[in-house]
Amino acid sequence: MGIHPTAIIDPTAEIGSGVDVGPYSLVGPRVVVGDGTEVMGHVSIDKDTVIGKGCRIFPFASLGADPQDMKYSGGRTRLILGDRVTVRESATIHRGTEHGGGETRIGSDVLVMATVHVAHDCRVADEAILSSYAVLAGHVSIGHQAIVSGSSAIHQFVRVGDHAFVGGMSGIVKDVPPFMIVAGIRDSVAVTPNLVGLRRRSFSPEAIAAISGVFRLLHNHRPLAACLAEAAGRYPDSPEARAIVEFYRSSERGVYR
Repeated sequence: MGIHPTAIIDPTAEIGSGVDVGPYSLVGPRVVVGDGTEVMGHVSIDKDTVIGKGCRIFPFASLGADPQDMKYSGGRTRLILGDRVTVRESATIHRGTEHGGGETRIGSDVLVMATVHVAHDCRVADEAILSSYAVLAGHVSIGHQAIVSGSSAIHQFVRVGDHAFVGGMSGIVKDVPPFMIVAGIRDSVAVTPNLVGLRRRSFSPEAIAAISGVFRLLHNHRPLAACLAEAAGRYPDSPEARAIVEFYRSSERGVYR
């Protein structure tokens, strides 16, 4: 299709080879669109946005708009998307803020479903899935192959660990540990190992056993520090166990357990 005659392309934008831009779409100042990317009709790419190769941006998506942050003062900040990212209809992904690191970053092979909102300074790792109507507040971090189910809301500065699963219509105000399922509203949540997801991703039985063992140690009423120390001592050779322990120890908001 190429560039539709009704599309508006800023002269400072860089358009790669094999890029399609549909009717009535806007590609703003200092935008970079990678080779083979498809920007469908009625898409707004505001400014200072880098889109990787082979991405698909569906109608009425808005990328790179100013952040919804009262402290933002108009500075030059960025939105960066990796390769083969899919952004479905009416999703919104904002640029970063000056005080938050200056950029919002989406990894490669990420699926952003319809009507998702990703706020300023978020980090979404490779192969994550954000389901429809999910809302990420500012400074949220989503781990590798993590899934955020529909209509979930994640509080600012929360981390969702690698391979974690956030259940539908959840309100998440604490960190979600890697390899776990968390579902519920605020502090009324259920936590369990993400066994189905781990098996689908070919985790070994030994890795799954270690993850489940750490979960059982943490899922009691003993002091967290003692549980973490025991988990580290019991599974010293498991990278998955180490990842869970370090995730808890590095949390600033507290972690669901």
